[in-house]
Amino acid sequence: MKFPDLSMSTPVRLRDLIRQIRSAKTAAEERAVVQKECAYIRDSFRDEDNTWRCRNVAKLLYVSLLGYPAHFGQLECLKLIASTRFTDKRIGYLGAMLLLDERQDIHVLITNSLKNDLNHSNQYITGLALCALGSICSPEMSRDLGGEVERLMKSTNPYLKKKAVLCAVRIIRKVPEQFDVFQNSVRSLLTEKNHGVLLTATALVIEMCQQNTHALQSFRKLVPNLVRILKTLIMSGYSPEHDVSGISDPFLQVHLLRLLRILGRNDSEASEAMNDILAQVSTNTENSKNVGNAILYETVLTIMDIKSESGLRVLAVNILGRFLLNNDKNIRYVALNTLLRVVHADQNAVQRHRATIVECLKDADVSIKRRAMELCFALINPNNIRTMTNEMLEFLGTCETEFKADCTSNMFLAMERFAPSKRWHVDQMIKVLTTAGNSVRDDIVSSLIGIISSSSDLHGYTARQLYKIIRNDITQQPLVQVGSWTLGEFGDLFVNGQYEQPHGEEHIQVTENEITDILERVLNWSISTVVTREYAINALMKLSTRFPNCSDRIQSIMTYYACNMNLELQTRAVEYTSLFTKHNIIRPSIVERMPVLISNSSSNPNANEQQEQIYQEENPSNDAQINHVPPNEPVDLLKLLDEPIQTNGSIHPHEQQQNPLSSNPLTDLLSGDDISHNHLNNNIIPPMVALDKNGLRIVFTFEREDTLLTIHSKATNATQYPITNFIFKAAVPKTFTIELYPPNSTIIPANNSGEIHQIIKILNPNKDKLRMRIKLNYLFNNSSMGDEAELNTFPEQCYN
Repeated sequence: MKFPDLSMSTPVRLRDLIRQIRSAKTAAEERAVVQKECAYIRDSFRDEDNTWRCRNVAKLLYVSLLGYPAHFGQLECLKLIASTRFTDKRIGYLGAMLLLDERQDIHVLITNSLKNDLNHSNQYITGLALCALGSICSPEMSRDLGGEVERLMKSTNPYLKKKAVLCAVRIIRKVPEQFDVFQNSVRSLLTEKNHGVLLTATALVIEMCQQNTHALQSFRKLVPNLVRILKTLIMSGYSPEHDVSGISDPFLQVHLLRLLRILGRNDSEASEAMNDILAQVSTNTENSKNVGNAILYETVLTIMDIKSESGLRVLAVNILGRFLLNNDKNIRYVALNTLLRVVHADQNAVQRHRATIVECLKDADVSIKRRAMELCFALINPNNIRTMTNEMLEFLGTCETEFKADCTSNMFLAMERFAPSKRWHVDQMIKVLTTAGNSVRDDIVSSLIGIISSSSDLHGYTARQLYKIIRNDITQQPLVQVGSWTLGEFGDLFVNGQYEQPHGEEHIQVTENEITDILERVLNWSISTVVTREYAINALMKLSTRFPNCSDRIQSIMTYYACNMNLELQTRAVEYTSLFTKHNIIRPSIVERMPVLISNSSSNPNANEQQEQIYQEENPSNDAQINHVPPNEPVDLLKLLDEPIQTNGSIHPHEQQQNPLSSNPLTDLLSGDDISHNHLNNNIIPPMVALDKNGLRIVFTFEREDTLLTIHSKATNATQYPITNFIFKAAVPKTFTIELYPPNSTIIPANNSGEIHQIIKILNPNKDKLRMRIKLNYLFNNSSMGDEAELNTFPEQCYN
């Protein structure tokens, strides 16, 4: 390609340059045009050619917007700003906004020109200076020119007043302590008749309240004024200047509603003052067009965020319910997203729209489908667990692959909390694994195994159900893993018929060889994953003593796999082979049935007393294991908890992170046998909210036995994002002794759909007043978070 000769450059107008660049057929041709023009502009700047400086800077700004370097024009922008011509100043300020920012030292040179122009007699030049200041101001410039901006906010010219207020928004964002400079002026702005001034004033108050707590307290007194402005807007007649689709100034209405939401949050008096106007906006706003829907959306957010009346909350949820019926996918998505945020505030109101929400699971839009799925899980409770499980199973069978893992995990959490019985729980989880196929996380497999282990009366029944499935299909790896483990542990109960026959199903008679055949087929199938084959080889070894007739056959399998190419399988096979030969005498004790893995029954708050008694009877040896938890050394309360609190050494933290959904046996040992006693004591010692901040809530319930206080900590998460890697630390004065047991999980699911349980034991031999300092660390939305609190208001019954 032949490039233009730069030595013969001639000046071109901006429109001609744009035309040349757009007509370039290749990137190289475009670069050639830009390089040619930039070379000419540099020469012009070097020659101090004032005639075409304005045009050259304009062309340079266009080149900058295309992504080419234009930093060499920064000083020329300053020269244009210093010019007396309006056209020069306009391009100069535009160039300053595009080419300068507060990280560059050169922008400080513009301060004096800004100060002069802010006092200029021409309102349009003053407007240019305000725009530039609002765009590039630094904290230093904000302090130097804040007074000038405040003076212009008092101007009688609405044009300047609007721009000055918007500039003040930027200044407050940079320097929140400048609140004092603008406080008095803002109050008078809210009495203006001009809608543009009101709109910008509202934006400034919102910024002040978000940046300064003193401002928030001060502006709460203005709630009646804001309510009056909003009422005037919705009750006023037709005004062509402000009308948008039949609604008077929806932009101002939205800003007012947003400000009311900030002022009414956590304030009963302010919330009460705005209840009536929110009801009027909700009922009088037309919802046939997006303009009205935008106002209704802001109204709903405000109602659900303040301390509003229950009837008003129902009205807000009903508005979102109407949004769900809208044909516009964007509006439906907004409705689902908002319902997901407010479901914790009034679940009963949201439950009325459950059928519509479930219908959204069939939507073709994956974003709507995902939000509907999350909301469905947030709506599950003890009353609808059976119905919702069937709905979610149907969804699981038809949804895209990327939904299956999340859906499966959430179904497990929901059933763990609300399952009416363990048999139903096991049956449904088998259906979930069958439907989800290979899209199941590893933690679900281990958690289901824990549930099966803790259900002693269901061992033979579960082995039967899983055998029926995997005898015909071994392609679903998670299901085969659970089936292999169950057959290895309880296959003998199934063969001997030691289980309750399911009602209405035919009796299945199997032999030892048939179960061995299935496990050997899983082990030999080349497509089986290594983990699945490990489950199978372990199960075969377990059955070597329970199926004496198959012992020689299993030994041959182990001998064959002792030469397998996979190191893990080979190592296991070699060790198991040695149990048949060198250590045959201890083989029965090595492969005996595993101890019961106790699931966290306390995570199901709706289990009845009969079920709790069953859980206790299944684990009769609880008391013998309590002493395995080592006590912590006394901790000085005045320290900042920089070192981790000692926990149970028998549970490895890495295992907890890998299996966050699996229950902690130790927690159940301490919570299972004393359930009724716990309920009795909770009636004596009132519960206590240890922390309630940013959606994270920690509640303590207490049991006391003389000088020993047991605290049951429950952490929940009301936000729309899960909390992960949750670590809770606690310290008490040296006169106390504290034992902090490991939590049942390190993940707190979003939208109050799950919780973390942890037990703290405190010995108080002197019966002193209890004080405690807690420290939290966790990940929220991929950000590391932390918090501390000092607790000095424990109920007197805890120590008297």
